[in-house]
Amino acid sequence: MIPLRDNVPTRNRPVMTVALIAVNVLVFVFQLMAPVQHLPTTNQRVYSVEGKSAIDYEFGFVPCELVSGCPLGTDRVDFGARADVIVHHVPVLVTLLTSMFLHGGWAHLGFNMLFLWIFGNNVEDRLGRARFTAFYLLGGLSASLLQWLFDRSSDVPTIGASGAIAAVLAGYLLLYPRAVVITLVGWIPLPLPAVLFLVIWIGLQVVGAATGFGQVGGHSGGVAYFAHVGGFLFGLAAVRSLDRGG
Repeated sequence: MIPLRDNVPTRNRPVMTVALIAVNVLVFVFQLMAPVQHLPTTNQRVYSVEGKSAIDYEFGFVPCELVSGCPLGTDRVDFGARADVIVHHVPVLVTLLTSMFLHGGWAHLGFNMLFLWIFGNNVEDRLGRARFTAFYLLGGLSASLLQWLFDRSSDVPTIGASGAIAAVLAGYLLLYPRAVVITLVGWIPLPLPAVLFLVIWIGLQVVGAATGFGQVGGHSGGVAYFAHVGGFLFGLAAVRSLDRGG
């Protein structure tokens, strides 16, 4: 199911929603344009690493780094070289923020930004720009922490805005329970109650999290479902306290 638009008009320009989309797109373009990095290895050789892969490990949130329990250490990665590659790392607490602006591919970015636009503009309209921004960032932080809680030893970078956007979806669910979302089901656009759409969405995330539980990185099919669930739970818990009414 792909959301196309909703029926809830906004009273104010969604400045922060547009800004977040712009930042995510610009960061992804930077990822794609990043040059190959020639990084040292533990056997004192040099290994060429694709620029985007190096950025993912440098700025993505690697759960095992939070407790310094990475199998290869916090600055070593197995990129398939004959020895472990030594990568640059920003502090792990910084990656809790930077990771939510990185994406794995065009589809990952495109779907996230589509969801953010359709649901984020209304949530921003209700919360106000400053509160919406805080809500979004704290949702992403909560998402990463739940992912970490269920697999603290993972050395797989968690990247993407999905956890923060999951918080936005939960906020929309509570703030606009009577909204209708025009949704592409197969090739047919259908008007679905927002409650139905969002309940189905979070249900799929819970199923994915259950499927991925115990797998490497806590991921199922490369998707950090626990992060989605964590962001959604934060959104349910926090949005009412930030709601200005209206």
